[in-house]
Amino acid sequence: MTREEILSHVDHTLLKPEATWPQIQTLCDEAIANHTASICINTCYVKQAVEYMAGRIPVCCVVGFPLGAMDTASKAFEAKTAIENGAAEVDMVINIGRLKNKEYDAVREDIRAVKQAVGDKVLKVIIETCLLTDEEKEKMCDIVCEAGADYIKTSTGFSTAGANFHDVELMVKGVHGRCKVKAAGGISTVEDMETFLALGADRLGTSRAVKILNGEQAKGY
Repeated sequence: MTREEILSHVDHTLLKPEATWPQIQTLCDEAIANHTASICINTCYVKQAVEYMAGRIPVCCVVGFPLGAMDTASKAFEAKTAIENGAAEVDMVINIGRLKNKEYDAVREDIRAVKQAVGDKVLKVIIETCLLTDEEKEKMCDIVCEAGADYIKTSTGFSTAGANFHDVELMVKGVHGRCKVKAAGGISTVEDMETFLALGADRLGTSRAVKILNGEQAKGY
């Protein structure tokens, strides 16, 4: 794949809690210069980033991040506010504890409530694969699609591990074309990016893609 083809699938990401507005501006500038799919940021910077981007690159934000353990109404409110501030895409975290309890209806309704708040904008659902069994991952493929989300996403990048090839392959098979797959967390080489895309991922969440593709050493999400 060409550099440009890879970058067209990248959500250029900065989710560190200490991220400053000048750092977000740099992220925006890099996304514009490299034609990434979006930038992915925390909700506190959405309005500023949307104004700064002026329609050049979509702004994505995270909701219920990184734990997913907040109540559903709060997640939906956070998502609604982000959309009102101009976000084009939302990446939410599921309630992992509810999944472990086998409270599948509660997990599904949590996603549906956020999807209702997001409306016709893009919703990606982070399932935090490093904390799940393969059976739970397969179950979440069905739940995410049934709830009307646009993507199922591997990881927050803030737990014990990020995306791996096994999980992406499992998720691509599990959704069976009903929604798309985003790999995120720990993507550190060009080969990683090419392999995830070859396995069927449609988006890559990483803070390092631009530097990696420029041949620079990069640390981060």
